[in-house]
Formats: sequence, C-alpha cells, structure tokens
Amino acid sequence: MTTLALTGATTVGAAMATDAWGTSRTAVAGLFRREGQDRQTAIEAQLDSDADLVAQDDDAEGARRDLVPIWHRRLATLLRQYPGAADDLRVLIAEMQAALPPAQQQGVQTNIARDNGQVFASQGGNVLVDTRPDSGRLRPPPSAAGSDEGSGQAG
Repeated sequence: MTTLALTGATTVGAAMATDAWGTSRTAVAGLFRREGQDRQTAIEAQLDSDADLVAQDDDAEGARRDLVPIWHRRLATLLRQYPGAADDLRVLIAEMQAALPPAQQQGVQTNIARDNGQVFASQGGNVLVDTRPDSGRLRPPPSAAGSDEGSGQAG
C-alpha cells in the first residue's frame, strides 16, 4: 500500500497546474469522501492551495517534489483506514497519468537489494558504476578469479 500511496502522491503532484488538473482534482477529492463531507471539503481546499503553490512557484517541479511526501502521507493514511480505496486509487492514477502532458508523465520503479546485494537503477538517465578493484568493491576469492597462488605470478 505504501508504494501505491507514493505513486498516487507523485501523480497528484505531477498533475497540479496542468490541463489535467481540473478532473484530477475532483477525482482525488472524491477518494476522501469515505471520511465524510467535511474531510472531502478540506481536501479540496488543500488541493487548490497546493495547485496554486505549484502554479505560482518559479520552480514548479521543485514545488511538486516538495508536496509528494505530504500527499504520500495523506493517501497512505486513507488506504490504511479504507483498504477498499486502493482499487479506486489505481484507476485514478492510470487516468491521471494518461491525461498528463508527456513532460509530466512519470513512471514508478521499485528496486530492492537484499543480503548484501546491490541495485544500480535509473529512470531516464545513466548509471555509472566504478568496478575497479580499488573502488571498494568486494574481490572474488583467489580460486574463483583463476589466480596462480604460490606461482609468484600476479593473477
């Protein structure tokens, strides 16, 4: 549910101050109708305030990024209280993402490393990994590296 809430929050932020915002705003506020009319009205006011912030900020993308944790928390709380809202949120995310201008469309990537594993990932960029032995990377045992121990030759 946390990943879904984060995806929802990112998509809500991306939609703010775009042509997709009018319908997105109404649908997002509608998710909170489960908590009663007063809560839905408060969410509508918060959405309007946040969208105004994005529209007026010289760094609209920075403002969107700053709002993601706030909306993540709100959506996560909603999903904990009303697990049935998850399906509605998934549909809403798909609809909002489809309505966004290409520059605002975002993907979600989940990377997990366990048991001393490493993850090198990127979305829309490059990943440069330094694999030199002196870069802090673990070296394989000599038998796996094919070295000739005791022969005096470097492996």
